[in-house]
Amino acid sequence: MSRHKVEISGVNTANIKVLTNLEMRELFAKMQNGDSLARDDLVNGNLKLVLSILKRFGNTKENMNDLFQVGCIGLIKAIDNFDLSHEVKFSTYAVPMILGEIRRYLRDNTSIRISRSVKDLSYQIIKLKDDIIKEEGKEPSYEKIADILGVSRFDIVNAMDAMLDPVSMFEPIYNDGGDTIYLYDQIADIGASNVDREAQMSIKNAILELSTREQLILNQRYVMGKTQMEIAEELTISQAQVSRLEKNAINTLKKRLQ
Repeated sequence: MSRHKVEISGVNTANIKVLTNLEMRELFAKMQNGDSLARDDLVNGNLKLVLSILKRFGNTKENMNDLFQVGCIGLIKAIDNFDLSHEVKFSTYAVPMILGEIRRYLRDNTSIRISRSVKDLSYQIIKLKDDIIKEEGKEPSYEKIADILGVSRFDIVNAMDAMLDPVSMFEPIYNDGGDTIYLYDQIADIGASNVDREAQMSIKNAILELSTREQLILNQRYVMGKTQMEIAEELTISQAQVSRLEKNAINTLKKRLQ
């Protein structure tokens, strides 16, 4: 069966070679002994890693050729800084660096203006995350980053969220084969709604009686829209623990509001 020729930045993606783990280790050893050709082979042998990451940005208006080149810069940085002695898969180390490079490019080219202090904090967070991933081989939790930078966890979340790409109000968020639900369907009309202030206060007080971790999980799940897996990675606990804490918090709220 013939492969389709798809070019991006002049590279024929059908002919990209994928290296085995053994080939990778051999090339890294050669490169660290001064073999510049081995470095080139490592870049060419990991271009599909960049392409796989670009799929996450399929809905962006940015030119994919530009994003591919930016992703390659992240790949080269990862190759130049990778340490075989850490016993970490190269892809595990490289993916955050490639993602970080692309996200930095998108943030620097966004049409929405972010305050300098928030932008500076987000850059500090990104650099710190890259350094910790390089040293420990895994992404740090928001709590750890907040402790190191001497700011609150809210400041960390706010800085990172402020740099995310804007989402259209007409973005489809659910479709089960019937009517599509769009983002604007979930936005409350404050002017038209007749909110029961007493009920609002009851809910607020009930939430305040939850543990800090339960409050955090509910906020991440139902305000920020994160998955249980994403929250588990940030809190460095299992997804099952997140699910249990979320369920307990909801049951507690139901009892206190009855």
